[in-house]
Formats: sequence, structure tokens, C-alpha cells
Amino acid sequence: MKLVPKVTVLQTVTTLDVPTERILSAALETPLKGCFIIGEDDNGELYFSSSFADGGTVLWWMEKAKLALLGVE
Repeated sequence: MKLVPKVTVLQTVTTLDVPTERILSAALETPLKGCFIIGEDDNGELYFSSSFADGGTVLWWMEKAKLALLGVE
């Protein structure tokens, strides 16, 4: 999906789903040290990929994300 230059993407919380391409494009433009992707494919199957080799590191980041979603952190 190509965004028109005059359209501003708001950095806000929404109750609407956001297109996958928009999320991935934003991540590519951010200087990340590492990342993982969790998703669902067209068949409803789990998709998971990580740049971190250590599963404990992935779990630690998942827990940090969970706390942020809960508003605890």
C-alpha cells in the first residue's frame, strides 16, 4: 500500500485494525536492534519469526510488551 504524501498517519491508539503492510513499513523505517513478528496467516495458522536467537530474550520482550498493553509499565 502506497501512502499519498499529503496524508498524515496519526500516531494514536485505534479500535480499528491497521493494515499489516503499514505496521511492517513503519518497523523497517525504525532503527531496531532486534525484533520478532507474531501473526496469523490466511489459513488461521500461527506465524512467528524472530531476529533474536535466544528464546528467553524473546519471552522477556513479550512480557514487557504485555505490561505496556496493560498500562502497567
